[in-house]
Amino acid sequence: MKVVTLTINPALDKSAKVAEMTPFDKLECSDITYHPGGGGVNISRVLHRLAIDSHCLFPYGGKTGEHLKDLLKAQHINVFATPISIWTRENFAVFDEKTGLQFRFGMPTTPFNEVEMESVEKLINEQVENNDIFVISGSLPVGLPTDYYSKLIQNLTAKGVKVIVDTSGPVFNEVLKNELFLIKPNQKELARLAGVEAQTKEEQEAFALKMVADQIAQYVVVSLGKDGAFIAHKNGIDYVSAPVISVKSTIGAGDSMVAGLIYAITQNETPKNMLRWGVACGVSATLSEGSDLAHKINIDKILKLV
Repeated sequence: MKVVTLTINPALDKSAKVAEMTPFDKLECSDITYHPGGGGVNISRVLHRLAIDSHCLFPYGGKTGEHLKDLLKAQHINVFATPISIWTRENFAVFDEKTGLQFRFGMPTTPFNEVEMESVEKLINEQVENNDIFVISGSLPVGLPTDYYSKLIQNLTAKGVKVIVDTSGPVFNEVLKNELFLIKPNQKELARLAGVEAQTKEEQEAFALKMVADQIAQYVVVSLGKDGAFIAHKNGIDYVSAPVISVKSTIGAGDSMVAGLIYAITQNETPKNMLRWGVACGVSATLSEGSDLAHKINIDKILKLV
C-alpha cells in the first residue's frame, strides 16, 4: 500500500512581508519565498516530513510549472507530473508586519483541453494500484466538469482504493455519490451538505454519523477551526481540542491536517489518535511563515498539547 496524492489545480506559492499594508503606495517587499502549493502537493510535502513517501501527481505548465517541479524535487518529493499547455498559476501572500495580519491572493486557472484531461487520468491509472491510499485535495480548475473527481474515483473502484477527499462546493456534492474512506469538511461545508445554513453541535454530530451509517465515508473529520476537530466513525464521535498559539500563517493548515490523518492511518492508529495527529499537524502549520507548512519538530511539540 502506498499513498498517492492528486493536485489537479497546483500553484506556485509566493510569500512576502511589508512594513505596513497601505493603499496606493508602492510597498517594499522583503523575505520573498517560493513554495510548491496546492492541496495534494502540500499533503505530500508534510508526509515526507513525517517519513512517509508518497507519489505526488499533478499537471504543470510553463516556467511556473517547471519551478514548481524543481522545488518539489529539491524537497525529495516523488514527482509524477504531466505537461499541459497553460502555465501553472501563482498565488501570493503578504504579511503585514505592523498589524500581524496576512493577506492572501489566489489566482485562477484557465481550462484544460480534453487531451490534457485524459493525460491526467492516464497518469492516475498508472500510479494508483490495488489497496493504495488515493488523496484528492484542492479545487478544480475553471472549466472542468463538477463530476470530474467523481468519475476518477469510479474508475478506481475495482482496485479497492482507500479514497480520501478534501474539496468543497458542488464538486464535493458530486464526490459524495461514491463510497469514500475519509472526508474532511469544515463546519460550514458540513452544514451545506446537510442543506442548512448552520448546525448545532448535536446536529453536526448526528449528520456526520448518518454519513458514516449511509456508507458515504468510513470517517468524517470535521474541522472546528481554532477549537480543533471531531471525527465520526462506526463506533461514535471523538473530539480533539487545539491548543491556543500565536498564528503566523494559515496557509496549508487544512492540508497539513489531512497529512497528519493519513500518517496515522498508515500506522494503524485508532480514530482518536488519527484525529490527534491531524489536529497537531494542522496547528503546527500555523507556526510556520507563509506556505512553509508543518514541520516535524513543531508537530512533536503540539502532539504533547492535544
